[in-house]
Amino acid sequence: MSQLDNSIQELLSIEGATGAAVVDISSGMALASGGNPGFDLNVAAAGNSNVVRAKLRTMKDINLRGEIEDIMITLESQYHLINVLNTEETSGLFVYLVLDRNTANLALARHKLNTVSKRVSV
Repeated sequence: MSQLDNSIQELLSIEGATGAAVVDISSGMALASGGNPGFDLNVAAAGNSNVVRAKLRTMKDINLRGEIEDIMITLESQYHLINVLNTEETSGLFVYLVLDRNTANLALARHKLNTVSKRVSV
């Protein structure tokens, strides 16, 4: 099993996690994914790469310095967490985690997401 697949398995072990992917920001392609969130995870990964690119463009347009750490989207029944990877090795990637809002502990899930994200390597 590859390191990315191991990371996906770790993410899916987070209480309430229903889907996870490691995604290339430029292409929107999921390099690894898993779970069953109830929708096409590859389509969501591509769409969320548009979100990250839009935020990066906006930051550039308003001359906002710094790096994106997380983007959180809350839905009626789910949390969608995007953790942008900023190391030299993982620059240009993000981790996408889908959580069931009824069973996930958001604070604990974010903590575990950050822990796993720091170990992602390609």
